[in-house]
Amino acid sequence: MKSLLIYLKDYRKESVLAPLFKMLEASFELLVPLVMAAVIDVGIAQADGIYIVKMCGVLIALGLIGLVCSITAQYFAAKAASGFAAGLRHDLFAHIQSFTFTEMDTVGTSTLITRMTSDVNQVQSGVNLVLRLFLRSPFIVFGAMVMAFFVDVRAALIFVVTIPLLSVIVFGIMLVTMPLYRRVQSYLDSVLLTTRENLVGARVIRAFHKEQDERGRFEKNNQQLTDAQKFVGRISGLMNPLTYIIVNGAVIVLIYTGAVRVNIGELTQGEVVALLNYMSQILTELVKLANLIITVTKAVACGNRIEAVLKEQPDMESGEAFWENVSDGLPGEDVKAEAPAVEFDHVSLTYRGAGGEALSDISFCVERGQTVGIIGGTGSGKSSLVNLIPRFYDVTKGSVRVGGRDVREYKTEELRGHIGMVLQKAVLFKGTIAENLKWGREDATEEEMEEALELSQAKEFVDQKEGRLDYRIEQDGRNLSGGQKQRLTIARALVRKPEILILDDSASALDFATDAALRSAIQGMKENPTVFLVSQRAASILHADLILVLDDGRVAGKGTHEELLKSCEAYQEIYYSQFPKEAV
Repeated sequence: MKSLLIYLKDYRKESVLAPLFKMLEASFELLVPLVMAAVIDVGIAQADGIYIVKMCGVLIALGLIGLVCSITAQYFAAKAASGFAAGLRHDLFAHIQSFTFTEMDTVGTSTLITRMTSDVNQVQSGVNLVLRLFLRSPFIVFGAMVMAFFVDVRAALIFVVTIPLLSVIVFGIMLVTMPLYRRVQSYLDSVLLTTRENLVGARVIRAFHKEQDERGRFEKNNQQLTDAQKFVGRISGLMNPLTYIIVNGAVIVLIYTGAVRVNIGELTQGEVVALLNYMSQILTELVKLANLIITVTKAVACGNRIEAVLKEQPDMESGEAFWENVSDGLPGEDVKAEAPAVEFDHVSLTYRGAGGEALSDISFCVERGQTVGIIGGTGSGKSSLVNLIPRFYDVTKGSVRVGGRDVREYKTEELRGHIGMVLQKAVLFKGTIAENLKWGREDATEEEMEEALELSQAKEFVDQKEGRLDYRIEQDGRNLSGGQKQRLTIARALVRKPEILILDDSASALDFATDAALRSAIQGMKENPTVFLVSQRAASILHADLILVLDDGRVAGKGTHEELLKSCEAYQEIYYSQFPKEAV
């Protein structure tokens, strides 16, 4: 949590002025009992109406000045807390954006959402209350004790006994509840995960009639959260009654001893009232402090969770090489004919936490402009293989080279800026078609976007949309069909005019005619990109220059369609399952 305080550095002035104005307000508040004692001992005792009116004016002045100080403190505290949260949220989001797929898989989406929203809000509330009350409440508690000594030393000894007892209760409960609040937030992660899965998969849940099961799973997670909150709430709830018992006990002792000493003339009635007022101030401030401690405890627990995410460092370091200025054969200005566009050299990949290798000892070369088809059964490692080219994951053994240079040597932005990637799941963002296409390249012209739409076979349905490129897409493209979404994601990649184009099973929702037209259009691109085509359809990769057949993370065969049909049993099995021998 301490490392997060750096986000207050731009609000040093507010962080100092907020507690200072609060203590100034508290100073005026501490003077009130003395004024009241003077009203009783002088004004009322001597029936001096003018003096009473004068002292009432002093009380009103103290109240107004205290109000101005309080409002000023609230303003500075709110400004510092909201600025702190904005800076923290900004850096947290930027840090999450730097995560590789490995960290995203490990930490989990639901956990990161909780950190970005609920946890940051809790920390913001904690900072706000700390700036306003963390110094004010102790200042009044100990200030009241000091002022009690000015009134009467013997009566002030009651304060000396009461305050340490209250401190033990407050800080003891804080130490017990802090880890419990951390557990509460982890249960909140589980509830958020269940909720997110249910909302995203609502159609699947209903299709399989699993509403009751999912409701039961949600209720179980929700009950865990509820039970944890109740348990820590019961412990936190002890704070108020325990503090009330001690303070009211101290009040009883104070009234008893004060009455006895008033009778014998050692104390005046006004001094007893002042002492009672100071005890009441202590009670009020300790109730505030108790609530503050609860909020701060939650904030610290949430801050530690945020800190853990910020300490999670990406396991990839960006290289320093640029795409264009390499003389050993990059697909850029200085391309050597002998340098392969992409080369896998005895590559193996093991995902973090996995028991075995996802890819094992894979080697092949692809020349610039060639088309590579990748086929295999479900879970054979097709997506894992193509994800290594833009360096979404790092190899655990061997190396992946683009244009003769290891991908780990490139600046990450440079490498990915020249690769067009269409992932398995078609993801579009809320906005116009043009805005989505410009994710491929921000400065793309309308002509270039039209060309990309035509190549991706998306022009046909875009022409039918009102406004065409200005047609608004809803969140996650829910106002488009699956095939339309896939064609737009392909168009988005083609707008970039990439040197390497990776289509990871991105035509699964297209009919065979559209799929064939798409492949033909890509083959005819004047940029002549190197194409990696992942597909479950043998028809989609028949005419590839090189076909890789994957089986359980290994290359079961590589070559052209004719070569594999003669020599590769795994390819024959896939091919003949889609094209019966009689038809062939």
